[in-house]
Amino acid sequence: MSRILVVDDDIHISNLLTEVLTREGYTVDNAFSGTEALLVLSGNKPDLILLDLMLPGLCGEELLPKIRDIPVIVVSAKADVTDKVGLLLGGAVDYITKPFSIDELLARIQVQLRRKNFSGTPSVLSYRDISLNLETHEVSVKNVRVRLTRTEYAILKLLIQNAEKVVAKLTILEQINEDTPDCTEDSLKIHVYNLRKKLKSVSGEDYISAVWGIGFMLSEKSP
Repeated sequence: MSRILVVDDDIHISNLLTEVLTREGYTVDNAFSGTEALLVLSGNKPDLILLDLMLPGLCGEELLPKIRDIPVIVVSAKADVTDKVGLLLGGAVDYITKPFSIDELLARIQVQLRRKNFSGTPSVLSYRDISLNLETHEVSVKNVRVRLTRTEYAILKLLIQNAEKVVAKLTILEQINEDTPDCTEDSLKIHVYNLRKKLKSVSGEDYISAVWGIGFMLSEKSP
């Protein structure tokens, strides 16, 4: 059965959701702050997250961009349309306002889990001659395997997911932090340089372009 992470600092709401979801057959984890949620996510990857916004420490709006590849339903007392639109554009898959109907919330959860299970996630990411296997972590260029460090792999994965788009240095550091917390702004240039060199050694082509003062991108031509 699917695992759901409930992130809400209100103990009564958290207990209610836990009781209802458990009764429906879901496995439930709880976090009562944004910081605690990140800690939980570092150990387990739930199938869906119910996220309150007004959390102590790291608030819901700050936590949302740090969540990757997991559908997030925002459950909040904030009813302003601007808030809803901003969060939906920022990565949330749905938004339900407190107080809410339990039946409605359960229905929305089922819809998102169905979508997730139906669409699935690709096991291989590709860009031009580069293939990156998400399951085995193997990378190849023109069917020739290229051995990358953990940090190089994380950088390449992010760039492929954002191919033909400039990815800012700080965004790269933030997004790969979970996989490679040792990467810093100073060492990022070295990791990218080594990655470019390894990819180019196989095909003779330079896939990664540096955008001065901003970041890096995968592209066919330099920007």
